[in-house]
Amino acid sequence: RPMQDENKDTLPEEAQIVREYLDASMKPDPDLAATYVADDVTITFTGGRVFNHPSGPTGFNAKRYNWVKKKMDRFDVARGADGVVVYSVGTLYGEWPDGTAFEGNRYVDRFEVHDGKITKMDVWNDSAERILTRMGIEA
Repeated sequence: RPMQDENKDTLPEEAQIVREYLDASMKPDPDLAATYVADDVTITFTGGRVFNHPSGPTGFNAKRYNWVKKKMDRFDVARGADGVVVYSVGTLYGEWPDGTAFEGNRYVDRFEVHDGKITKMDVWNDSAERILTRMGIEA
């Protein structure tokens, strides 16, 4: 069921966990973010990069952007085979390494939440497409 992010206190428990994880990740505070994930979490980031702690994506993003934040438009929550599945959908905004600002970069994050902890996260966004466009490579 889609949940608008107008009032995060009204989100279902699993979506609230995801929201708090994402808030911590954007500070960035990977140690705080780690309190929302299971010890055996698998985070599959853009390009199929696999991490087992929130510090992995934080370190990768530090190379990819000067800074980046998420505008979380909505959370979709569904029951899955291994717990609750939460999708966070929205856009990224921030600054490329050369100092150029960007916004409106679409993202989808898929989370599996089991027993109050994030056990799996998958990340997709349009950053690679935007980099190609900046290089003059377009369809």
